[in-house]
Amino acid sequence: MFVRWHTPSDGDLRVLDVRRAEAALMEHYPRLVRLVYVTLPRSPGRHRRVLAAHGLVQRALPHRGPAIPGRRRAGDARDTAPDEYGTLRTSVLRAALAQDARPGPLPRRWAGRPALPAVWGLRVFPQAGGAEELLLDRALAQARWPVRAAVALLVLEKLSADEAAAVLRDTGVAEPAEALLAARRLIDESGPHPSGTDGGTGAADASTEPRPMSAAGGSGTPVSALLAPEFDPCLLHARPTDLLRRRHRVRTAVTGALLAACVGAVSLSLAGDSGVPTESGRQRTASKATDVALLRHTPADVWADTSRVDFTAWPARGARTGDRALLERALRAWSDPSWRGLRSQEAGAASTGTGRAPHLLFADDVDGRAVVVLHDDLTTVRYSEPLDGDGPPELVSALTDGAGVTTAAAVVVSRTPTSVRMLLAPWIAEAGTRDLLAPDTPARDVSRSRTGLTEPLPVPSADGGCRTWPVVQLRSSTRIVEKHAFLLTDLGGVSPVHLTYMPPPEPGERPRPPREATGPDALRGWARTACRLDGLRGQGVRAVNHWVFAQQDLPESAGRATWVCARADTWRGPGRVEYLFLGPGTGPARSAGVRANTAECSRFGQNVLADVGWRAPSGSSYLLAAGSRSVGRIEASGPLRAKADGRFLAVRAPRNSDAKVVGRLPESDAVRAP
Repeated sequence: MFVRWHTPSDGDLRVLDVRRAEAALMEHYPRLVRLVYVTLPRSPGRHRRVLAAHGLVQRALPHRGPAIPGRRRAGDARDTAPDEYGTLRTSVLRAALAQDARPGPLPRRWAGRPALPAVWGLRVFPQAGGAEELLLDRALAQARWPVRAAVALLVLEKLSADEAAAVLRDTGVAEPAEALLAARRLIDESGPHPSGTDGGTGAADASTEPRPMSAAGGSGTPVSALLAPEFDPCLLHARPTDLLRRRHRVRTAVTGALLAACVGAVSLSLAGDSGVPTESGRQRTASKATDVALLRHTPADVWADTSRVDFTAWPARGARTGDRALLERALRAWSDPSWRGLRSQEAGAASTGTGRAPHLLFADDVDGRAVVVLHDDLTTVRYSEPLDGDGPPELVSALTDGAGVTTAAAVVVSRTPTSVRMLLAPWIAEAGTRDLLAPDTPARDVSRSRTGLTEPLPVPSADGGCRTWPVVQLRSSTRIVEKHAFLLTDLGGVSPVHLTYMPPPEPGERPRPPREATGPDALRGWARTACRLDGLRGQGVRAVNHWVFAQQDLPESAGRATWVCARADTWRGPGRVEYLFLGPGTGPARSAGVRANTAECSRFGQNVLADVGWRAPSGSSYLLAAGSRSVGRIEASGPLRAKADGRFLAVRAPRNSDAKVVGRLPESDAVRAP
């Protein structure tokens, strides 16, 4: 364990005037709020974490009394020179640590919290980040509080290791050196951290002593991502809460208040003076999670008149949406950890509900089973049971946080070894299926019921063969977007995977974001790389992008090769990339290396490099390497030494030569091949 309460020695403390402390708090308010926001637990969600961070900083000053204890500035021997900001920083970190130490999730109103800040009718949250911010936030969420605090002190506060250790010790961390080492490991595992600012070569430091981490590194590293708007709780977006649910609450406010008063009076009389919850109270709490009346229903046409086109805009569909018994069984399976059935969850998904009533998306009989689909904020849940009673019920949960027009367009409701049935979103106007390995064959129309349930659709074979690769081609309604078609493929999950494409760079043009993989060039490119998708089954993949980052003329006039980075983004945040080499012709791609948990090939990692051994038609062996547009020089070292100006390298080399290939960027930074 890292944490214990530690009290600084009295000789280190001085008296800090409250008015001076207030001036310091106002001057450094955004800095303190960001520091607390980074260290708070992630479980309550961004809205409550933002309010908690502001509340903890605002109550850092005492409500009464002329002075508070403060720490003397380092190197200042005068008793009248306390470090106002340092004392406030320690105070807010202690408050954050106290919240983290509470059992269970962060409460809506914790003991002693002031009434302000309070937000009514809105949900506030920082700007949404990209893959790099998600990667860092997921890593911080899994770390313990001392590690999060150590990262924040080193990166946001730019403290040295000794200074950070002193702050952690004053805050209540028993082993600050261990926390600092864990922070270093966290950032190293999340991605490359910036090198020091002394102009060195960036070689690995063999020392185990914690060192300060600079945020001045290249863009796209996890350290610089911590300085992004994603982690700034003072730069906020606002969205309304559930408007229909709020309207219902307003209409029933008077009745609810009277009922609450009556129930409260009865509960107090039953509980007596002990304050211990009664058994009947616990039963009422448990039954609330399975109350069908609390299920959230979205009206049928909301999707066409909202800026949030995701699972919350799905109406409840199917012939059994009014079957209370079926819905109660589904809710019980999702809310009760002791439920006896076949329960499984995809990567990163919760296994049970949060206690809040989920959205009902679908309830009907499909292929001999009763199926219920729920959406519980971050998670999509599919419950099914046999109609004839032969076999156990099943429940599968999948993380679908941040789904949008394409990634919330379909849900798999039934599966066999060779086919699936999908429930399509209400904004899907056209649906078809096509073979990704046959790019010149047009899509075949897919029939669907009035509830959006498709006919059985073929799926890629899971036996290791790759003779075909079926995908679904959908087109969105013009009521939300015009001329928007996209591809989805099944990789064994509840939610299909979105496929996108980025063409090769054009001279003089800025890189463009990924586009839909429905054009001729995209289909021809995916035809050669589709079989590589088989290695992504069961990993909670959200989308895969096919980026053509270079095209290289081969030696001996053997034609032109294409270099592709296939990036798979997961619902959890981390990404996996595989570099692919496509020689002349139409044959399948060759792997040129894989990296996991990386920002490469995303908008935060656009500088990439890959190499591969290649045999010319003459029989000669070559080492080939290619980089993205910013690579200005490529060097090979090890058994083979070679270099070339520009973004391409082609040199004769023995087969299977173990060369280390590095690309040089204009800022003297380096990018390495996998």
